[in-house]
Amino acid sequence: MKTPLAALFLLLVLLPAAVLAQEEKTPITDDQKPAVEAATAWLSGIDAGGYGASWQQAAASFRGAVSQKDWETALTAFRKPLGALKSREATRAKSLTSLSGAPDGTYVVMEFAAAFANKKEAFETVAFSREDDGKWRAVGYFIR
Repeated sequence: MKTPLAALFLLLVLLPAAVLAQEEKTPITDDQKPAVEAATAWLSGIDAGGYGASWQQAAASFRGAVSQKDWETALTAFRKPLGALKSREATRAKSLTSLSGAPDGTYVVMEFAAAFANKKEAFETVAFSREDDGKWRAVGYFIR
């Protein structure tokens, strides 16, 4: 059974934002760069309207928490109105071995400063985990 949409945002959306809420801007480390690069590519797919593909590329835990249909509905409601991406820059990242409500693992929670056609200043917080195959995949996303 999939999590209701409101609960989804608590798990996948607010959790990553809370991790960085009190952090100062910190440089991206060499160890974090592969996660930042994976997140940047994943976000580019969302920018292009590939909402279904972004769900398919996300971590199994993400796909298990929300259906593809609910994910597409959420992005259509919250991301699409922002319009075309104008700029995006990774501003900070935090490496973690645990996230609340998730199994222990290797995580990087990142913040990107972004500008869109219909929102001049936005911040995207993305959480990625390194999966068993060594690839970095999304486990959370939040725009403010």
